[in-house]
Amino acid sequence: MTAPFAIRRLNAADPDFGRHLDHLLSWESVSDDSVNQRVLDIIAAVRSRGDAAVVEFTQRFDGLQAASMADLILPRERLELALTRITVAQREALEVAAERVRSYHEKQKQGSWRYTEADGTVLGQQVTPLDRAGLYVPGGKASYPSSVLMNAIPAKVAGVSEVVMVVPTPRGEINEIVLAAACIAGVDRVFTIGGAQAVAALAYGTESVPRVDKIVGPGNIYVATAKRHVFGQVGIDMIAGPSEILVVCDGQTDPDWIAMDLFSQAEHDEDAQSILVSPDAAFLDRVADSIARLLPTMERAEIIRTSLEGRGALIQVADQAQACAVANRIAPEHLELSVADPESWLPEIRHAGAIFMGRYTAEALGDYCAGPNHVLPTSGTARFSSPLGVYDFQKRSSIINCSAEGASALGRTASVLARGESLTAHARSAEYRILDEKEA
Repeated sequence: MTAPFAIRRLNAADPDFGRHLDHLLSWESVSDDSVNQRVLDIIAAVRSRGDAAVVEFTQRFDGLQAASMADLILPRERLELALTRITVAQREALEVAAERVRSYHEKQKQGSWRYTEADGTVLGQQVTPLDRAGLYVPGGKASYPSSVLMNAIPAKVAGVSEVVMVVPTPRGEINEIVLAAACIAGVDRVFTIGGAQAVAALAYGTESVPRVDKIVGPGNIYVATAKRHVFGQVGIDMIAGPSEILVVCDGQTDPDWIAMDLFSQAEHDEDAQSILVSPDAAFLDRVADSIARLLPTMERAEIIRTSLEGRGALIQVADQAQACAVANRIAPEHLELSVADPESWLPEIRHAGAIFMGRYTAEALGDYCAGPNHVLPTSGTARFSSPLGVYDFQKRSSIINCSAEGASALGRTASVLARGESLTAHARSAEYRILDEKEA
């Protein structure tokens, strides 16, 4: 017999609400010592032995009998074949989603700029794409074609010359829709490798795997730990925590809709977090009833149950101001404003990865095909970070081109400041460019 369902109830008016909320939000992504050491050993082996180490780890961890790296490379023709192996509906959905993601991200593209001062000095910024990006995609039975689109398309829009995808194929399980998504997104090279060894190969390069400038994409604890260790050698997108959703509702949305929106993140895994905030206590009761009634109908019911009972909550607030204060304190990955006039709430929302406006905008639309990126800051990091975008695959160089007159004027200022820091060579280097009265 299934145990009765119970989800945590909190009230923002309670004196110890802050302590309970902090406890609810706490989540540690730190690897234990054994995971950390295994990852360091794998990285060291890949750095020293290249392809041979990658093949060895792939045989050991993925159960593949690869004779060499040649067996772990998928040519472009294989990606094109995958397009013919998926259903027509799947291909059309991928193409629609890809076009919407591409269109949205085109608007993020930054251009170079410069201006000329009165004395002829030119200042500006040159924007250039990364040369090569690495995309990690979970493999095997996991199917995340949307992740391929969301990571590869912004890189291509940014102008990245080469996108290299790594995707494990444990026991030879190849996911056709993932390969089809890679084809549509314009991925250039694919290696059927995964885990910490794939991250190390991308970061340091091997005889077959080219070294990249940045690694993006989700993975398990070994992948996340490896990304943390190679950061600095390469850029990374983020160390992502479990998926999160915060729904703020005025009590007028169908409670079944809200329950399913909470389920949509809870079904990811047991550590995912789904929270509902509302000033209407009776509405919270109705949503709790919807959760209990709908939960047995879900394919991933036990995962959802564990997630909601362990990290979920229904929170009562006094009004809109308190709801926004709670939302900003949580700084959620996904924030649904399921209210009558979401535009009036927006100025009060300071921290959220993505904001879904109104009753009809389900978070699931953002996961797949709305257009904005679904790679979002988690675990409160929306306080200081942003969704993945084209800007993550571009870098900026400052442009300074002084005229003789400009160098002379700036040289005087630089000289004073440099000598104030006791950096004489700096001062004299600037002073050499100062024009005397006759030249001026």
